Amino acid sequence: MLKPFFKPSQIVCLEHQNNYLYGEVIQIIESRQLCWIRPLMLAVFANDISTINSLQEAEELWDVRLTSDVAYPLPLFRPALDLEVLPLMMHLEEEVEEGDSLSKQQLRQFLEQIWQSNPRYFQQS
Repeated sequence: MLKPFFKPSQIVCLEHQNNYLYGEVIQIIESRQLCWIRPLMLAVFANDISTINSLQEAEELWDVRLTSDVAYPLPLFRPALDLEVLPLMMHLEEEVEEGDSLSKQQLRQFLEQIWQSNPRYFQQS
């Protein structure tokens, strides 16, 4: 069993191809090896992030702060770096609009891609 190293309020990243979901850790559920997060933003980049400058050039940035919390397998997450999160956070609106169905749809599609690409983490033991 993996030892959790994330702390509540820490920003973590769940990535798939050129899509990066950033969220705030709510709790680590050790018994099930899950990381429960509150999503903040979903960034879509044209290419892989290879330089610090490319971190500021998200092709799309979805504000997912009003979507549902997510509990996904702990090994799929990594700590987010300040250098990658802060430039993106600057682009989010201060006021979040209620009921942005397009953001919810983007998040749902992203989570489905993660689920389909990593079946071994989602199998019941």
